[in-house]
Amino acid sequence: MNRRRFVAGLAAALPSLQSRWTLECAQAEEASAEPFDAEKVRKLAQQLAASPYKEPDVSLSKDFQNLSYDAYRSIRFRPERALWGKDHLPFALQFFHRGFIFKDRVQVYEVNKGGARPVAYEPDLFHFEQIKERPSESDMGFAGFRLHAPMARRDYYDEVGVFLGASYFRAVAKGQVYGLSARALSIATGDPKGEEFPAFRSFWVERPARRAKFLVVHALVDSKSATAAARFAIRPGSPTTYDVDLIVYPRVDITQVGIGSLTSMFFFAANDRLGVDDYRRAVHDSDGLSIHNGKGEVIWRPLSNPRDLQISLFADHNPRGFGLCQRERDFNAYDDLESRFEKRPSAWVEPLNEWGPGAIQLLEIPTKEEIHDNIVAFWRPKDPLRAKGEYQYAYRISWGSIAGNRRLAEFTKTRVGAGPDDTRRFVLDLHGTVLDRATADRLRPVVNADKGEIRNLVVHPNSATGGMRMSFELATKKEPAIELRAQVMRDDEAISEVWLYRWTP
Repeated sequence: MNRRRFVAGLAAALPSLQSRWTLECAQAEEASAEPFDAEKVRKLAQQLAASPYKEPDVSLSKDFQNLSYDAYRSIRFRPERALWGKDHLPFALQFFHRGFIFKDRVQVYEVNKGGARPVAYEPDLFHFEQIKERPSESDMGFAGFRLHAPMARRDYYDEVGVFLGASYFRAVAKGQVYGLSARALSIATGDPKGEEFPAFRSFWVERPARRAKFLVVHALVDSKSATAAARFAIRPGSPTTYDVDLIVYPRVDITQVGIGSLTSMFFFAANDRLGVDDYRRAVHDSDGLSIHNGKGEVIWRPLSNPRDLQISLFADHNPRGFGLCQRERDFNAYDDLESRFEKRPSAWVEPLNEWGPGAIQLLEIPTKEEIHDNIVAFWRPKDPLRAKGEYQYAYRISWGSIAGNRRLAEFTKTRVGAGPDDTRRFVLDLHGTVLDRATADRLRPVVNADKGEIRNLVVHPNSATGGMRMSFELATKKEPAIELRAQVMRDDEAISEVWLYRWTP
């Protein structure tokens, strides 16, 4: 029996003592809590940035230091012990054990009535199915947590999001399964000298009201080059949204910082099947990068799995949004009953304050296996973040089947194959209500290439899908890389987004 039940039972048995016991309990709880307000995490990050970086202690007992992936997955949190699980609140938290590659310890606090109390670690919170010895440490701590809330129906708590590993977090919308991830902060991503991985150190989770529609999570981030304070307002649904307030405090000048970082996987699809021997038609968590830039231009850049590392920069000023998207939602496009790639979410980053000049940076990393996240996209400010400065970024990440720009047709499929005379044939499908009002004689396809030659360019209705199809051939002339740009015009008006593509042999 826990203390609260004991007090409640005693108060019922001894009514004359009820008020005194209730008062004493409240006073004890207040005394054990640390004061907490919205400025606490920001002040902690600022103070931490003013001191030298200290590597976290990641030591674990032998049984947990060298866990295999399967052994780590066998450590399962007991759902009946979830934080707030028996309180009939709209959210509940379950925790991850330390071990495998998740050796960092994060401190989790529950915030309630202006006070913060640490969530205590207990071995009894977990099932240890493949571990011979239970943890000998009484306070091994947690590696992260996952968030549950009713989405599909009111009487069942679906898994909504996860905070686990470095500064990674991810989420799903109603009816979806996990796919791509986000990061609170990324530094030197793609740098040949090596990437820096800022990590969550502490979380403060606000206890929700009984009818709360969103959950607030505060986080402290630390790394060799910077600290950061983050606030997440998480609203489950279709889509699930994370409103993020991030304040970065550099310890040193940072020239390569990533804001709104997204990490995904692209193995192969109809535009890139080179060397693939697989029964499935496509394997990816995301099939393209979507950008709505500060000039109002809407861009679609299909992803690829290149032979060599590819880095693309899309210069911009105050972008309206960008995201890694999974547009293909047909099961038959993948034929994978286990992975269900058609249910993987897209993630759309929408700035809520001005981000100034910079570029959206896309990294496509070669991979021979689908287990690797080989796609990264983020906003990179033009100017370095200076040591001892303070930099604020506010944005919303929407997870789900993200709707496009309704006034423009979207490029929904990109296919590439052999063409005549040693050319490459491109077949692009478009959809959108704007095409319903378009007649073929008024449509004008426009395709440009910085090298090579475009041949046999046509656009015509696709009677099978109700959209349009554009096709052309690219004479590569043995160029090592060619940048392509396509768009559909109705007379002199653009009625489609801009399709960008980098072709390589």
